[in-house]
Amino acid sequence: MTFPSRRLRRLRRTPALRRLVAETNVTPSDLIAPLFVREDATEPQPIVSLPGIVQHTQESLRKEVNELASLGISGVILFGLPARKDPLGSEAWNPDGVVQVALRNLRDDHGSQMAIIADLCLDEYTDHGHCGVVTDAGDVDNDATLELYQRVALAQAEAGADMVGPSGMMDGQVGAIRQVLDRNGHENLPIMAYSAKYASAEYGPFRDAVDVTITGGGDRKGYQQDPSNAREAMAEIELDIAEGADIIMVKPALAYLDVIAAARARFDLPLAAYHVSGEYAMLKAAAANGWIDGAATAVEHLTAIKRAGADLTLTYLAREFAETLQ
Repeated sequence: MTFPSRRLRRLRRTPALRRLVAETNVTPSDLIAPLFVREDATEPQPIVSLPGIVQHTQESLRKEVNELASLGISGVILFGLPARKDPLGSEAWNPDGVVQVALRNLRDDHGSQMAIIADLCLDEYTDHGHCGVVTDAGDVDNDATLELYQRVALAQAEAGADMVGPSGMMDGQVGAIRQVLDRNGHENLPIMAYSAKYASAEYGPFRDAVDVTITGGGDRKGYQQDPSNAREAMAEIELDIAEGADIIMVKPALAYLDVIAAARARFDLPLAAYHVSGEYAMLKAAAANGWIDGAATAVEHLTAIKRAGADLTLTYLAREFAETLQ
């Protein structure tokens, strides 16, 4: 008897045939590597909760980006750890701040051959750990924060960023940043908006990586999205597009594949997804215990994110994925 399904089975028979008919293929050029640079570091500092990831010195950062470029990675996004923090996070817009120095170095090294992106937020720079100005009542002042984001955007643009990525989830942040960039001759600098950034429990290792603790044990649920809501994400994305976003993002990725798929179906802009620190750390912990095949699971995760509709994936797996392909 001939089964109609036999045709599908025949095409699964060998690795070559499976590659030939694969519907989704992840390549290093799809990936953006998040990198941490620490101002007061004299050598790379391992991050215990992110195995294989470090807080870089300026020198080790340059070496890492050179190696990522040789592996075919298209871009990196920079997160800074300043030597000094204050209530406003003023080191974020210091022309000689840690990220601005890194941007200039990497621009000198790579010209236009690597996309050098700057995360644009204040939580790494404030002494209270929130993403903006905190009032006496303990709330984040949205409008006062936008003025500071404009300062940061301009500092990053002038230091050579190819793109800025506002991640604070302040209302109107994309419009405010677009306005200041256009007004100062940076109208061609794109904005990658963290449009649907959820108040996820999966950011813990990232906060270790950037030495951030929210004062008083607070949280960001007042300005990040409720994990229960998907329709709200579409509204947030629409607002960012209307304000001038060039790329939209969903963060985290794996628990929000439905949101990625919905955004892909509805919007035509390039769509990014952030495979976040907790997703990476869980994979690494399970692999270290021998419970899963770590390399195979990494490929499966990244494939699922792309299959759901993401054009770009920010992931701590970027380097090892590219090395595995080689």
